[in-house]
Amino acid sequence: MLFNSTQFLIFFPIVTILYFLLPHKLRWLHLLIASCIFYMAFVPIYILILVFTIIIDYIAGIAIENSIGKKRKLYLILSLISNIGILAFFKYYNFFAENINSALSLIHVTEILVPILGILLPIGLSFHTFQAMSYTIEVYRGEQKAERHFGIYALYVLFYPQLVAGPIERPQNLLPQFHSKQTFVYDNLLKGLRLMLWGMFKKVVIADRLAILVSSVFSSPQHYPAITLLIAAIFFSFQIYCDFSGYSDIAIGAARVMGFKLMTNFNKPYHAKNVSEFWKRWHISLSTWFKDYLYIPLGGKRVKIPRWYFNLFIVFLISGFWHGANWTFIVWGAIHGIYLVLAIVFDNHMPKKMTVFRNKHHFINNIYNIISTFILVMLAWIFFRANNISDALYIIHQLPYAIKEIASSIINQSVWLGRIDSLAISPWQIVYGFALIMLLELIHYLQGNLSIENYIDRKPIYLRWGIYYSMIFGIYFLGVFDKTQFIYFQF
Repeated sequence: MLFNSTQFLIFFPIVTILYFLLPHKLRWLHLLIASCIFYMAFVPIYILILVFTIIIDYIAGIAIENSIGKKRKLYLILSLISNIGILAFFKYYNFFAENINSALSLIHVTEILVPILGILLPIGLSFHTFQAMSYTIEVYRGEQKAERHFGIYALYVLFYPQLVAGPIERPQNLLPQFHSKQTFVYDNLLKGLRLMLWGMFKKVVIADRLAILVSSVFSSPQHYPAITLLIAAIFFSFQIYCDFSGYSDIAIGAARVMGFKLMTNFNKPYHAKNVSEFWKRWHISLSTWFKDYLYIPLGGKRVKIPRWYFNLFIVFLISGFWHGANWTFIVWGAIHGIYLVLAIVFDNHMPKKMTVFRNKHHFINNIYNIISTFILVMLAWIFFRANNISDALYIIHQLPYAIKEIASSIINQSVWLGRIDSLAISPWQIVYGFALIMLLELIHYLQGNLSIENYIDRKPIYLRWGIYYSMIFGIYFLGVFDKTQFIYFQF
């Protein structure tokens, strides 16, 4: 069930009202049934996959807690193999099969090709798989007691607001909240609805509007001039941010209305001053998951420098592969791994004069770092969005021509926007897109270090309601309502 659908507009208030009307002892069952209905609105049969993994991990958690020595590790490994095995089959089987077949064809072997299966990837499989894995790992580490209530554990995996695209919650945060009695609090209702409204605005007004140009250009980049390719790359950077952070805001807000607190998943990532900081602001629940369960177990930076570089690179390479069974995602992850390694090397060999300049011209340095970080991230996003490596390389190759033409137009004081020769793309579509991006950045600038909720809270009541009505009217009149699926559902 999509958040940006009429179904959810009916589903959410009914589920929430019934939640508070029911006695505490029945609420877990109500939310569990509602979460199953929510998930089955996509492809009903795939609920069986979740049921299977829930049973495995529930039993494994208790077995790990009740065991000692090597048996504990054995039960953990069996649980992880079950989860990763299901994820690998549904998400990566055809990818490996196609690449094996391609390799075989290169040596003219066609008799033993691996069969390609008609597998449909379950919605959000990577997200609830990682959430389930964090539970058994935390039980194994002794940081979490095994959950004895099967229904509560099932709800931990299936909780509908964050089921299909996160945030990826840790059991220490979510499980105790399901056991606690949540009472209706007006402040939770207000803050939750406010966050949902902001998330919906980012999704249907900004992300889906930018997606119109992005989809056209990236579907056939060879048919567009260099400037249009550059604009599409910029638009996608903001589209994916507003799409994914919009989902997270709606999920966090929906949970907040019922009294549940989910972790913050985004914190103005395009204000980051380096790529490392970007990953502390972007998809925080995933980046911390990889840090805690992969990077640190590999040794983190408590190892020799070459091994530290390897740890960073391999984590981001796997992160790219987690995002999708396509070489474009793997390259995207590898690029970010290279960024981080090169940043460390550069910082360690930075000339003293540059350090002095940074300290003396702090404001200019910050602006430069924010812009350069965005450019690096945008270049990597091209691989993330492109249909294939060839398209991504073509776009990258065209970008210098776009910059050259823009610079020439500025020097000659001419208007290049009206000269764009594109398919079904008008100058006004571009102007409208940049206006939305500027609006978003203005709001982020006004927020400062505050969250959007706290920023609005500090405004007078008349201004707060003015903001609410502006977002509502913006969604109604400017929103794209074609049931566009959230980008991260495919992961």
